[in-house]
Amino acid sequence: MEFRDLKKQYEVLKPQLDTAIAEVLADAHFISGPQVGRLEQELAEYVGVKHCITCGNGTDALTLALKVWDIGPGDAVFVPDFTFFASGECPAAEGATPIFVDVCEDTFNLNPNKLEQAILRVRSEGKYTPKAVVSVDLYGLPADYDRIIPICKKYGLRLLEDGAQGFGGSIRGKMACSFGDISTTSFFPAKPLGCYGDGGAVFTDSDEWAAMLRSMAVHGKNANDKYDNVRIGMNSRLDTLQAAILLVKLEAFREYELDAVNEAAARYNAALADSGLILPKVPEGMRSSWAQYTVKLPDGVERSDLQKKLKEQEIPTMVYYPKPMHLQGAFGGTDSEKAACPVSEKLCSTVLSMPMHPYLQTGEIQEIGRNLEICMKNR
Repeated sequence: MEFRDLKKQYEVLKPQLDTAIAEVLADAHFISGPQVGRLEQELAEYVGVKHCITCGNGTDALTLALKVWDIGPGDAVFVPDFTFFASGECPAAEGATPIFVDVCEDTFNLNPNKLEQAILRVRSEGKYTPKAVVSVDLYGLPADYDRIIPICKKYGLRLLEDGAQGFGGSIRGKMACSFGDISTTSFFPAKPLGCYGDGGAVFTDSDEWAAMLRSMAVHGKNANDKYDNVRIGMNSRLDTLQAAILLVKLEAFREYELDAVNEAAARYNAALADSGLILPKVPEGMRSSWAQYTVKLPDGVERSDLQKKLKEQEIPTMVYYPKPMHLQGAFGGTDSEKAACPVSEKLCSTVLSMPMHPYLQTGEIQEIGRNLEICMKNR
């Protein structure tokens, strides 16, 4: 059993993928080929924003957004404590101070109440200037933007939506990667929409920021002359080959893969209803793209033992994430490590992610459910 079955996906999409790859090889337009522009247009239309700028990976996408806003030393950027390292790494790499904020135990996403408390604390202390909020759509579920966006507006903060796992999720039909002033995603192979290497994208409705993003992604070049560099940028372009692959995968994602993972999640919920595990929650009006299907273990369950037993039955599991951001060694000795985030710490010791992908079979889910019930009863 595969945790995320990319082999099966390739088997299904093989004719279209092989043709798309062969066309790129034949044209030999490997950088900034026409497929890149087509992909950006389709992604912007799908998400519902004016501009999509592709780039080398999801981390670069976050970095580009922060550079456009001139985030740097002395600035505070508010980041969920329960997330992948890049969410806090990127502000820190620009010289800003990530202020880690606790999350909601039921959705795993940024807690709006804790966010406002953190903003007020930083403002009152006066050491840093609050500049932006990084909201993460963890496991495929959009954050609580109904509450986060008004808080950002109230305190004059930019909102950067980290949709690396959230692409395809939505709130009342409004798509993830459209909620931020700038939003980003990742096309890492295991993401809801993944390529066959690294890739990322930035989304915005701002014409000015879009132009700056395109410039910064290619060494700060002038829009009309690539050898006239008007600002300090970076080298972060999506290869034509990856764009061609993503065009094929985006069609499948829109037509049936997103529906398929939601059906798989519903089957999981039914299969695990009596397992004693705490199942993931999707609030009313929201739709997840199920980058992960993550349960929480009740008190008294040793996660490593449970993983070992499942592995013996050839059922893979993963832990996303075993350590909160404020306890990462990279932030040791800084103000970032001082965060009080008990929910994040608890989640890091209790979450467990199960195999999840659009090609997961009902029988596989039932097998996972049976084994989990047996393991939970015999613990």
